[in-house]
Amino acid sequence: MTTSGPAAPSEPAAQPEPGDSPQADVRYRYTAALASELEQRWQDRWDELGTFHTPNPRGALTDAQGRTADAASPSFFVMDMFPYPSGAGLHVGHPLGYIATDVVGRFRRMRGDNVLHALGYDAFGLPAEQYAVQTGQHPRLTTEANIANMRRQLRRLGLAHDPRRTFATTDPGYVRWTQWIFLQLFGAWYDPRAGRPDGGTGRARPVADLVAAYESGERATPDGRPWDALDAVEQRRLVDAERLAYVSEAPVNWCPGLGTVLANEEVTADGRSERGNFPVFQRSLRQWNMRITAYADRLVDDLELIDWPEKVKAMQRNWIGRSEGAFVRFGVEGFNEVEVFTTRPDTLFGATFMVVSPEHPLLDEVPAAWPDGTRSTWTGGHGTPAEAVAAYRAEAAAKTAVERQADAGRKTGVFTGHLATNPVNGVPIPVFTADYVLMGYGTGAIMAVPGEDERDWAFAAAFELPHVRTVQPPEDWAGGAWTGSGPIINSANDEVDLDGLSVDEAKARIVAWLADKGLGTATTTYRLRDWLFSRQRYWGEPFPIVYDEHDLPIAVPDALLPVDLPEVPDYSPRTFAPDDATSTPEPPLGRNADWVTVTLDLGDGPRPYRRDTNTMPNWAGSCWYYLRYLDPADAEHLVDPALEAYWLGPDHNATAGVAGGVDLYVGGVEHAVLHLLYARFWHKALYDLGHVSSLEPFHRLFNQGYIQAYAYTREDNGAYVEASTVTERPDAPGELVALVDGEAVPVQQEYGKMGKSLKNVVTPDDMYEAYGADTFRVYEMSMGPLDQSRPWDTRAVVGSQRFLQRLWRNVVDEATGDVVVTDDEPTLETLRVLHRTIADVTTEMEAMRLNTAIARLIVLNNHLTSLPAVPRTVVEPLILMTAPVAPHVAEELWARLGHPTSLAHAAFPVADERYLVEETVTCVLQVQGKVRGRVEVPPSIDDGALRELALADAAVQRALDGRGVRTVVVRAPKLVNVVPS
Repeated sequence: MTTSGPAAPSEPAAQPEPGDSPQADVRYRYTAALASELEQRWQDRWDELGTFHTPNPRGALTDAQGRTADAASPSFFVMDMFPYPSGAGLHVGHPLGYIATDVVGRFRRMRGDNVLHALGYDAFGLPAEQYAVQTGQHPRLTTEANIANMRRQLRRLGLAHDPRRTFATTDPGYVRWTQWIFLQLFGAWYDPRAGRPDGGTGRARPVADLVAAYESGERATPDGRPWDALDAVEQRRLVDAERLAYVSEAPVNWCPGLGTVLANEEVTADGRSERGNFPVFQRSLRQWNMRITAYADRLVDDLELIDWPEKVKAMQRNWIGRSEGAFVRFGVEGFNEVEVFTTRPDTLFGATFMVVSPEHPLLDEVPAAWPDGTRSTWTGGHGTPAEAVAAYRAEAAAKTAVERQADAGRKTGVFTGHLATNPVNGVPIPVFTADYVLMGYGTGAIMAVPGEDERDWAFAAAFELPHVRTVQPPEDWAGGAWTGSGPIINSANDEVDLDGLSVDEAKARIVAWLADKGLGTATTTYRLRDWLFSRQRYWGEPFPIVYDEHDLPIAVPDALLPVDLPEVPDYSPRTFAPDDATSTPEPPLGRNADWVTVTLDLGDGPRPYRRDTNTMPNWAGSCWYYLRYLDPADAEHLVDPALEAYWLGPDHNATAGVAGGVDLYVGGVEHAVLHLLYARFWHKALYDLGHVSSLEPFHRLFNQGYIQAYAYTREDNGAYVEASTVTERPDAPGELVALVDGEAVPVQQEYGKMGKSLKNVVTPDDMYEAYGADTFRVYEMSMGPLDQSRPWDTRAVVGSQRFLQRLWRNVVDEATGDVVVTDDEPTLETLRVLHRTIADVTTEMEAMRLNTAIARLIVLNNHLTSLPAVPRTVVEPLILMTAPVAPHVAEELWARLGHPTSLAHAAFPVADERYLVEETVTCVLQVQGKVRGRVEVPPSIDDGALRELALADAAVQRALDGRGVRTVVVRAPKLVNVVPS
C-alpha cells in the first residue's frame, strides 16, 4: 500500500485496541477483512432491493415498491460535477466531493426528502483521443474501459446513487439530445425587446418569428429593401447571421500543437492551451459560434438569485466584464472615421495619440508617404508607411495573444502614417499600430491618454509622444500617469467645459455633448466574447448540420438524430509544428469521404449535401446533463416538464429561491468560468424557448477543497521516490530517508498535489484493502472543513477506524458475535449526552460541517464505551446518525439489532428538548461576605448576567437595606459577593 508520508503499518487494524478481548474470534472483530466483506454484501443487497431507486412523480422511474412520488412531497436534488473517466483511475483526492454529497443525500433522505442523487460520465474529451492517436485504439473502447474501472472504484465507496439514472455523454441516446439542443439554438434568435415570463426583457425566440417580422415589414432589412426583394440565398444569409448558433469567419485561438481552435476560456493567462501547454495564436477562420453575449446582462444580474460562493460569482462577473462607457468617433483623413470604446470619456482632452490593432482595416490602406512632423523613432526604420505596417503585422502574427498583451518588456509599435482628429479639440493626433491592442476586444482601436493610463504613459515615453493631464493629481505627486480620482483639469472648448467637475460628473456631461454633436454615444461593453464552438477533433459530437451548394448550413431533421461519428483511417489532427502559426486545421472527420458527402431528401427530393467535419467541444455534453438525470430513458422529451418542475422548478423546494435549480451542486472552483458559465447560458436559452421552468440550473454551489500530499525528492539528484518508502532515520529524528535498492537515501519533503509523476498517489483501492470503505469515508469527512484543502496522512486513518471499531464493540461481542446491548433505561446523564449530540449533529449536517458532526458522534460513542452496558435506546440513534457517513457498518449493526429493513429510509433521530436544558449549579449569594441566599444557574452563565441576577434577588435586597452598592465581586457560576456603600 502506498502512503503520502513516512511508512505506516500495512494493517493497523491488527493492532490490539484497549478493551479487546484476548480470546476474541477474529471473525467477530471489525477488521479491514470484515469491513470489506460486509460492505460488498450490503452494496449487493442495495442493488438487489433497489434501495436507492428514487421515484419520479410520474413515469417509469418508481421506488423499489413500484410507487411514484407524491408531486407535493419535498424533493432534494444533490449533484456532483460530471467526472471524466480517466485511464489513471482515482486517487484518494477524487472521492472527497462524492462522499460529501452522499453524506448529505443520505441525511436528507432520512429527514424525509425524496432525494435524487445520480452519477454519469463526461466521456468525450481530448485524453481518450490522444490515446487513440498514440495507439490506434478507438476512443470509445478506451472510454468504456475507463468508465468500468471508475464505476467499480466508486461502487466500493457505497455511494447511494440511483443506478438507473446513469449514462455517458457518448451514449447515442444522449448524443441525440445534445445535438437536438444545438438545433434549438440554431433555430433561435435573440430578441432584446421581447418580454419573458419572469418579467424581464430580452429572450430567445424561434427563427420563424424573425422571418415573419421581416415578411410583415415590422423589422427592416439592413439595406432597407423589402424582404420579398431579397432572393432566397440573401434571405437565408440575413437570418443565419442572427441565429444563437451561427457560422462566422473571425479571429480565433488556433493551437497548432493540438491541431484545433480553442475557446477563450481554454487558453491560459500565459497564452497557451489549458491542455498540453502549447502556444496559441490568433487566426481568422470560419467556425461555429454560440451567441452567449446576448445573455451577458442576464448572466451577471441573475448571479444575485443563486447561493454561490462570492469568489465564483466574482470570477464570472470579471469574465463577462461589463463596462459602462462610450463609443467615440475620431475622423481620419482618407478613411472616414475610427471608432473607439472608452470607459473614461472624461479624459478625451488628454488623448494625444491613437493605437489600432495590427488586424484593423484602417491598415489595409495607408498614406503613400510619412506626413510632416513624423519622428524617426515612429517609423521603425522603414521608408514608407506601407513597409512599416507590413513588417509590423508580420511580427505581431507570430505572437500569442498573451505575449502581445504582456506588460513586461519594451513597448513595440509603429506609426501608420494616418492622422486622426480629436473630436473635442480638433487637434490632429498620430495613429500607431501596436500588438497589445487586439481586434477581438472592443473596436480594435483605443484612444491613448498618457496622463491617466500607465500603459499609454509607457508607450508615449518610448515614442516621444506628449501627455496632457486631465485629472488633477495630488500636490506631492511626482510620478507618471495619475490613475486616481481628482477634479478635472485642461478639459474645455467653446461649447463644453469639464474643468472642476468630478470624474462622474464629467463623464455624463461629455457623453451628452458627444451625442448631441453626433460624435459618440453612451454604451455598455463586455469582455465576454461569443463562445467558439467548433473543434477540429474526432472524439466529440458531430454537428447535426449539412451544407448545400451555396455553402449555407441546414439543420438535419430530428428523425435523423443522432448523427453518429464515422469510422476514420486515423484519429490525429494534421501534424503541425507547435509554433506554426500559419498552419490550417484539418479535422479527422474529413477523411471519410462517404460520410462527408451524403444524399438526403430535405423536402425537395434527394440531393447531395456536405456534412460539417468539425465536432462540438466536450463542454456541450456537460452543459445539460443534470436535466437528463431526471429520466435518462425518455425518448420523447429533452426533459418531461412535470419532472423538471418537481426537481428543478422555482417552487420545488422552499430553499430553492425564485431561480430554482439543483438544490446542491458540489465541485471544484476550477469550473467557475468554463462549465458553469456555459451551462447557465444553455439553461437560459432553454428557458426562453419553453423547455425548462427554472431560471438557473444550479441553486446552491459548494466548492470542496482539495486533498494534498507530501512528495519526496532525492537530495543527490532531485528525482522523486516512492512516498511509501520514506521514513525517519532512527539515529536522527526529523531527517527523512527513502529505501532505494536496499540503501537509505536522504530525501527532501515537498507539499502539493497528488500525482503519478510525484510518486505520492494513494488510491481508494489501497484504502479499501487496508481499512475498508467506511473508514475511508469517515477519515475524508473528518479531515477538516469541507471547503478547505487538507493534507493526506495515511497514518491518521487509523483514528477513524478505531471510532468504528469502538462502535462495533458497543453492539457486538468480539468473542462470540452476539449482540450485547441492554434494554435497561439510560441514565439522565446519558440521555443528555445523546440528545445534545442529536441536536448538534443535525445542525452540523445541515450546514455541511461534516467534520464537526463526526466529532460529536465520537464523543457520544466514547461515552457509551465508558458504560458498564450500552442501552439500546441510545446506541440505535447513534447508529442512525452514523449511517450517512459510514453506511455499511451502520446497516450491519442495525440488522444485528433485529431490524428487518434498511435504515437508508429510517427517520433521522430528533432531539428531545427536555434533555437539552443545561444542568444547573448552585451559586452562593453574599452581602459583605455573609451568605444571604442561593440560586440555581446554568454553568455557562456569564459575569454580567450573574451580577444582575444577584442584585435582583430579594434576600440580597433585604440585606442591603437601602444602601447603595460599592462593588460586586463575581466568580461565575458559583459565587457573588455584593459590597455595599
